[in-house]
Amino acid sequence: MEYLLPDEAASVGRARRLTSAFLSRSRHRMARVDAEQIDDATLIVSELVTNATRHGRSPCRLRLEVSDERVTVEVFDDSPDQLRLRRPAVDDESGRGLAMVRCLAQRFDVTPVIGGGKRVRAILAI
Repeated sequence: MEYLLPDEAASVGRARRLTSAFLSRSRHRMARVDAEQIDDATLIVSELVTNATRHGRSPCRLRLEVSDERVTVEVFDDSPDQLRLRRPAVDDESGRGLAMVRCLAQRFDVTPVIGGGKRVRAILAI
């Protein structure tokens, strides 16, 4: 399933709702996607769409895929800027999102897209 999300803060909440609904429907067909995995995927989507809307300066695309073995989350934006993983200070109010994504995902990667922009992908094992 693929969704186009406008470049606005409200897209993050919409992406969370779409992810939860999509994976809940998939859960009926594929009983191995449990509530905790849906929560993890929804958190990953939230962090990746937040980054795309905050730093991507363009609409973004959210792609979700479920198989017998994994949930794949992909977020595309038009920004050529690479993601920066940083070590936030204890009192920082932001900067932990990608670290959380990396901890939750079995696999995490960022690849440039032909024509500009990038794809950020996180794969969760189920």
